[in-house]
Amino acid sequence: METKKKGNNWTAYYNPETNRYFAEILYISREGMEDYNYEITQEIYEKLGTFRDDSDNIELIRTGDITYSLENTMYGTLGPERLVWDEEADEAMKETIKKNESDK
Repeated sequence: METKKKGNNWTAYYNPETNRYFAEILYISREGMEDYNYEITQEIYEKLGTFRDDSDNIELIRTGDITYSLENTMYGTLGPERLVWDEEADEAMKETIKKNESDK
């Protein structure tokens, strides 16, 4: 099974060592940035990339469990808002990304 899938504004990762799946949704524009990380299921991972419209992929990712969010836009009144929803899963995702990048 491939360990990385990518679309517009999203990237999904699979870690075969831990059998865990993760996905990131990232929006960057002149107004700022929004970054959301999710732990997803194998079923979600397998369906990613099969839709014609990438917004369907993003909608599917959002059905997973959110682990991290960062919203830093010019519309925010308090500045950047960063929340870690699940610290263990967020760290596991970072390790998965590092492993994926080093395997190249």
